Amino acid sequence: MKTLDKIPKRKIERVGNLLKAGAKVGINYLQYYGSRISLEDEETAKEQLHKNNALDIYDSLKTLKGSALKIAQMLSMEKNIMPQAYVETFSLSQFSVPPLSGALIKKTFRKYFGKNPEALFDTFSVEAINAASIGQVHQAEKNGRRLAVKIQYPGVRESISSDLAIVKPIAMKMFHIKKEGSAKYFEEVEQKLLEETDYLLELERSRQFAHDCRELPGLRFPGYYPEYSCDKVLTMDWMEGVHFSEFVQRTNNEPECLHALGQTLWDFYMYQMHVLKRLHADPHPGNFLVSASHELIVIDFGCIKEIPPEFYIPYFELAISSHLNNPRFFEEKLYELEILLPGDTNKEKAFFTTLFHDMLTLFTRPFNEEFFDFSDKRFFEAIAAMGQRYASMSQVRSMNTNRGSKHFIYLNRTFFGLYNMMHALRPGRITIRNYERLNRPASQ
Repeated sequence: MKTLDKIPKRKIERVGNLLKAGAKVGINYLQYYGSRISLEDEETAKEQLHKNNALDIYDSLKTLKGSALKIAQMLSMEKNIMPQAYVETFSLSQFSVPPLSGALIKKTFRKYFGKNPEALFDTFSVEAINAASIGQVHQAEKNGRRLAVKIQYPGVRESISSDLAIVKPIAMKMFHIKKEGSAKYFEEVEQKLLEETDYLLELERSRQFAHDCRELPGLRFPGYYPEYSCDKVLTMDWMEGVHFSEFVQRTNNEPECLHALGQTLWDFYMYQMHVLKRLHADPHPGNFLVSASHELIVIDFGCIKEIPPEFYIPYFELAISSHLNNPRFFEEKLYELEILLPGDTNKEKAFFTTLFHDMLTLFTRPFNEEFFDFSDKRFFEAIAAMGQRYASMSQVRSMNTNRGSKHFIYLNRTFFGLYNMMHALRPGRITIRNYERLNRPASQ
């Protein structure tokens, strides 16, 4: 793959890059309309349009890197909203983008460590092993230890605000967000993106999570090295394993192995939610490896979401089926979670009460069982059907759709990511409240 010697940093450069993609999209639409009046059937023409647009937009985003590419990565997880062509293409942002050139890498090390990486480590591979949205990973050795060195792309942090300003109108249209009252949602996303560009913060959080989850069976975490880390460089142990997405595509996985991995993944997230009240809020396959002994390895803690009690309590009270079916209690919690608003019309109140009752009844189904079969494809088909049904409702566009606390953004993202990974594993009968029997960290 061709390396990059430069990443556009100024807003005018980044906007210009996206405008070029916009021009290509316009040409794709002309071709689509031409195909519709030819002998091609409309569905085939529309599918080709989505593929062409997804590739052209992704080609633009992968040269910009940073938060623009990160948002593509987030959208790749929205399987029930985005056309499949976008999901497949944008998912490449998890671990397949053009890496930085060797010259830029050395420049970064000289800036922060005063020397080239070859002088800091015993060995250092200039060729990136993995390149993603915010940084790329290189392999190194020091004192007989194999290390993974993550290097942040230049200008990522500085371009976050301008990138969000570019993406904001697209996101507002896609998710039917009204301008008034939307600032809190974009501020939440911006804050999390800023945190992901602070590698010293990630180092601190990674070590804390590894400590707090050390008693959970089936999990492994890398060790971290502050002496070889800084705001833009993070050094950790090199972990041997197969990427999660590659592992689940194998045809020779034993059902017992898939079940054990599924239980480990589920316990890890339930422990975070209910015990730590802190979440690894980026559960996409690129952040997980599977070891030769079938342990789940967690390799990235850049995106962490703290869950405040004023949100945690009503959110999980609505995960109890008896509460969902108590109209007065249900309505009270919808107001606490800012799903219902004081100024709602009767039409809006009735619509969103029904919408969220249907959604929560389906999404929280596993929480109301002692065991849940995640190999049952009907559960995931129902989720996909519901998402498509409400996304296509024309009446949504006429309503005030800025709904819910800002804390929903990353908690819902976590659940979507977790459910997608469980769907990929199809682990069968999972014990839901296993976390209640696990040891608490010393700080609890």
